[in-house]
Amino acid sequence: MVARSGRGPRGSWETVAARPHPRLRPGVISYRGIRLALDGPRSRLETPIGAATLLLGFEGSVRIARPGRPPTTLESVYSGLNTTAAVGEHGGRIFGIEILLTPWAAFTLFGASQYELTNRPVDPDELPPPTGRGGRADVAELAAALAALPGWADRFRLLDDVLARWTQTGPASSVRVVRAWSLLRRSGGAVPVARLADEVGWSVRQLENRFREQIGLGPKAAARVLRLQRARRLPASGRSAAETAALCGFYDQAHLSGDFRAMTGCTPREFAAARGAVAATPSGLPGADRMTGEATSLVLSPNGSAHFSKTGRIA
Repeated sequence: MVARSGRGPRGSWETVAARPHPRLRPGVISYRGIRLALDGPRSRLETPIGAATLLLGFEGSVRIARPGRPPTTLESVYSGLNTTAAVGEHGGRIFGIEILLTPWAAFTLFGASQYELTNRPVDPDELPPPTGRGGRADVAELAAALAALPGWADRFRLLDDVLARWTQTGPASSVRVVRAWSLLRRSGGAVPVARLADEVGWSVRQLENRFREQIGLGPKAAARVLRLQRARRLPASGRSAAETAALCGFYDQAHLSGDFRAMTGCTPREFAAARGAVAATPSGLPGADRMTGEATSLVLSPNGSAHFSKTGRIA
């Protein structure tokens, strides 16, 4: 467990990162406890990542805006795989735990077709519980129980126990889907769909159907998200745009820039410049990235606006 906290002109903050119990891995990727008490709203741009996210809210709510959908305000939020960016905003006070999940583990935990949840943040208590789970208020009850505990270590232990129980009562994810997702993720989205189907002994159509059910996207769209994730990471290690495009399987820099803009609302150059501008004017607040070592998010100005067109329209 790694804890960080601070206090500055804008208020106080605390983040606590922890790994789930080994019996939950690799399906449950990480836990992050968050407590912010700031002097005003905070907005951030969330780009697509190769993971599902469950936020268990104890205090405060989050307003989420995504292209083509009306804004949604929720205390606890489930978000599956996405192919477009979203802007999340809270009023300055937020307290809860953010859980990252592989999409196939989310299918087991919630028992819902992940395709129905793509590009759509939902209240997890609105999802029908898997057979044997119990009442529909499970997530709200869990959030209340976690909030009542005295410390983060206690909260993470309870979370381990509850998620282990939910995993046992939910529908089992396909071993072939798990293997195909693992191969695709490790390659950074570079494995061709036909080869992926051959690797797991399915036809392309079978792979497409099972991926939509248990991953949320077809294998081609999922590969696109994973390529984007890798493309955000490589420039930070000193790779040029041309090298990044070649290593991530894009035809050329124009292909990389077009895909990047379609999924984030900005070009790679604009994304890097915006992150650099935030780093150059430190606020004393914790970083916004959801995945350790990954450039996943941008902190926006207090009114939620940004200097690139598509992101400005999201908010």
